[in-house]
Formats: sequence, C-alpha cells, structure tokens
Amino acid sequence: IIKKMKSKYDSGIVVSYTTIPESYFDFIFFIMRRAVKKAYNYYKEVLHIMSGTKSKEMDLTVGSPFWSLLKFAIPVILGNLFQLFYTLADSVIVGKTLGANSLAAVGSTSIIIYFVFCFINGFTGGFGICLGQRCGAKDEKGMRKSVAASTLLSIIFTIALTLICCLLAHQILRWMQIPSDISGEAYDYMFVVLLGTGATVFYNMISNMLRALGDSKTPLYFLVFSSVLNIFLDVLFIVPLHMGVAGAAWATILSQFLSAVLSLIVGLKNFPILHLHRKDFHDLKDTISLHLKTGFPMGFQMSVMCIGQLAMQTVVNSLGTAAVAGYTAASKADQLSVLVNNAMMTAISNYVAQNFGAGKKERIRQGVRASLIQTEGFNFLMCIGILILRHPIVRMFLSDPTVEIYHYSDAYLTIVAPFYFILGLLAVYRTSIQSMQNGRAPFATCMIELVMRIAATVGLSGIIGYTSVCIASPLAWFGACALLIPVYYRMMKRPLASAS
Repeated sequence: IIKKMKSKYDSGIVVSYTTIPESYFDFIFFIMRRAVKKAYNYYKEVLHIMSGTKSKEMDLTVGSPFWSLLKFAIPVILGNLFQLFYTLADSVIVGKTLGANSLAAVGSTSIIIYFVFCFINGFTGGFGICLGQRCGAKDEKGMRKSVAASTLLSIIFTIALTLICCLLAHQILRWMQIPSDISGEAYDYMFVVLLGTGATVFYNMISNMLRALGDSKTPLYFLVFSSVLNIFLDVLFIVPLHMGVAGAAWATILSQFLSAVLSLIVGLKNFPILHLHRKDFHDLKDTISLHLKTGFPMGFQMSVMCIGQLAMQTVVNSLGTAAVAGYTAASKADQLSVLVNNAMMTAISNYVAQNFGAGKKERIRQGVRASLIQTEGFNFLMCIGILILRHPIVRMFLSDPTVEIYHYSDAYLTIVAPFYFILGLLAVYRTSIQSMQNGRAPFATCMIELVMRIAATVGLSGIIGYTSVCIASPLAWFGACALLIPVYYRMMKRPLASAS
C-alpha cells in the first residue's frame, strides 16, 4: 500500500528511495505535513469564528429533548469511536507486523489499562456533572470554582495514580497469570501506557468540562486529528524504528496528549469561564468536597466493573495464548458497543445535570425517554453488524487466525451481542440517577455487577469453561437493571429537591 501511495507522489513531492524503511519515512513525513497544514488552517478558522466574547455553550434546558440529546451525543459518539481507533490501531498494527504473541501480550494487559482509564473517566466525569449543574443554574461564580477544584484534584490524582500503577506493574502481571512467553512484551506495553496516565487525565478533564458547558464538538475535532496521528506514529515506531509493542503504547500516549492540548487551547478561546484567576482558588473546601463526593464514587463504580472483567481476563489467560488472542479480538469488537453506550451516558449525564440544576423534572423525564430510544436503536444496529462481521473482525487483527482462535471469538460475540439492549438500559438509568445526586443506588448496582461477574466466571469456569466468561457480563447487566429501574421511577415521583 505504501509503495502504491508513494508512487502517486514521486513527481517532485516525495523523494524516491530504493529501500523500504526510507520510503516509510518519506510517506509518513508527507502525510504528517499535509495533516498538520490542514489542521493549522482549520484551527485558524476556528479561532476566527470563536474570536467573539460570547460563550458557545449549548443550553440543554431548552428546546426539544430528543434533538438536543442527539445533537449533543453524535459528536461524543464519533469522538469515542476515534478514541477506540487508538487501541484498534495498536492491535491491528501489532497483530499484522509483530504476530499473534505480541497481540496476545497487548490484549492480556488491556483490562488493567481499561481499569485505570475507567476510573479516570468516572472521576473526571463526576467533575463534569458538578460543573453542568452550576451551568444549568446559571451560577458563574460556582462554575469558576468548579473548574478550579477540578484542575487541582486532577493534578494531585495524576501524580498519585502514576506512581502507584508504575510501581506495581510487575506485581500486577504476576496476579494476572500472564503466560511466560508474552509476559515481557506485556510489561513493556502496560508500563508505557500507565506512565502516560497524565495525558489521559488531562484529556478527560478538559473534554468533560467542555461537554458540561454544552460543547461536544471541540473534543471531537482534535481527537480525529490525533487519531490519524496515532496510526502513523504506530507505523513509524513499530516498523522503521523497531520499538515493538512499546512503540504502539508511546504512539497512543503522545496522540492523546496532543488532543488534550489542542482542546484546551480552543476551549480557553471559546469559554471565558475557563480563564481562572487567583481568587477562584480561594475557599474551595466545600467545592472540593462536593467534587470528591461525586467524582470518586463514579470512578470507583466504573473501576469496580472492571474488577469483574479482570476476573474474566484471568480465566482466559489460564486457557492459553489462542484463547487470549481470540478473546482479545472479540473484546475489541465488543468495545464498540461499550463506547457508544458511554457516549449516550455522557449526553444524558450533562442533560440531566443541567436540568436538575434548573429544577426541570418533567424535562428530565422526557430526556431519559428520548435517550432510551436513541441508545437502543444504536445497540440494535451494533448487534446486527457485529454478528454478521465477526469473522472479518478477527482477520482485521490477525493475518492467519486458526480455527481455535475463531472458536473463542465466535463464542463470546454470539452470546454477548444480543444482550446489548440490557446494557443500554443500564447506561441510561444509572447515569440519570447519578446526575440527580444519588450515588448510593449506582454504587450498589456496581457491587451487584462485580459479584455476579466473579460468581459466573470463577464459580462456573470449572463446569462450563470458557462459556462462563461469555455469560458473565449479560448476567451482571440483568442484576444491575433489576435495582436501578425501580429506583429511577421512585425518584421521579418525588420533588427534585428531595429526589436524591
């Protein structure tokens, strides 16, 4: 492909070389130069449009709930899909260039990385809810203090999390029973990603702030650019520079950091509320307390769900490299549904937070109903698409998948995909309840999910083997919904002031 692309630009644009590694450099340099030029031109246009002092936040307390949610959710969905490309690019390029063992090494640690990222997403997402409530109440002073508190807590959290994760990296691999033939590459990949935790916190913090203010487009614009950059850095680091799986990890971290920086630059230009002053950091005790009460439970809830998935990954690791490779390919496809549902969670979270701050209970009810229709529509399409394309999905990650690898990937996708509609119910109801300052019920459902995942995986693995891994998530979703749905309707019968 590179030779064909290169030949199109040989006439004075790309210098012709005789060796493949040099042509990689030329090709990457040409595409990067074009991408940076286009991004710079777009950035100047964006700044020109945003040069006025009027804030561009989207007010979710007025207008049609259905279209307001959809307009807000689409950029978030696209952003999450491009974020998925980070890990997909790593997996595809690693699997195609370095082989099945390297892909298994990346996949065997993915749940740990996902565990950390889930906590970060939930933690900063809680900050976004606090800011969204102040935005809905039109409290400018409260908004500034929310941004200040979020910034301080994110810095402290980044330092602590990076130290803990990097120091425990070797011990984590031993706990997970990583096969010895892939443990070295698994450590290289996981350590680099965890070392770059600050980039992930930075991106999620600024993205959740912008979304809380109603802007879901700015994070998308620069995430698209950084996703393209990630793919080319993957090729650069892995093929010509021979950095192995660590190169894929560095490509992901550097790309995400760039996305965060660009989002911050445009956010500062677009939203005067993000320009902090020294006085905004005074008397933050109550604000920090509220952010911790909202952010930590959400982060803990999302990470608790990953503990159950960690038990699933441990069982898969004990079945050998073929099982890990098949499960990895299937779980990458399964992440598509998770990310789309997370996008709908982001939309309904900011919608409910703003309307909760404005005291509009009936509008919250209408928005939840609209979000359910949209979420289940997306889940139906994803279920059909994944079931039809389950074999091409595996071939996307591996050049020559064996029958055994197909067996493991098929078993997982055919069991889990039909239950995506339950995941949709869980996503909408749990996030709506959280955004109305009720943290107890969502936390309880996370514990239900944890217990049911571990019970199904560990308790049944000796009886039904790999099938126990496949049924664990649907059972956990059923158990959580059995509690959340009655709690939501009970809350909506009360006045908003006492709903939580």
